[in-house]
Amino acid sequence: MQGSGLRFNIQDREPKQGKECSMEVEIMALCDAATESGGKLNILGAFDRINARQFPAVHSHCAVTVRMRFDRNEEGQHQVRLNFVDADGKSVMPPLEGKIGIKFPGNVHSVCANMILNMNRIKFDQEGQYAIDLTVDGRHEKSLPVNVIYIPGKKGNEGKQ
Repeated sequence: MQGSGLRFNIQDREPKQGKECSMEVEIMALCDAATESGGKLNILGAFDRINARQFPAVHSHCAVTVRMRFDRNEEGQHQVRLNFVDADGKSVMPPLEGKIGIKFPGNVHSVCANMILNMNRIKFDQEGQYAIDLTVDGRHEKSLPVNVIYIPGKKGNEGKQ
């Protein structure tokens, strides 16, 4: 896949009250673009629908953003996997896998890890329901639905919202 990249950043926060510690996905979005600066995740143009005037359709560019919170007992390496699938569970593109190292500065009780995955030229063979599945350490954490919809009309605007 062309132009893909993962970036991670860690940020601290206050401890959870009255809740057992476990990793949680705070944000997961499909968007036009995203950046990360100083622990801040900046998301531009979040969407869940791709319009297409013909199939196969190619969406020129988008990004998946994920912000996960880890508690102190989860310090260390974690395996992360993103898989973009169609309604039958067939991968639209090769799954993306990587490791993130969670470290705790000072006396904080939890940290956040931001991920930005840039994707170019994603091909959709047909209209329908798709999903982006997030797995952390072999455990499914979240699915993000993506609807690819046929919009009749003039050709040449494939992939635009």
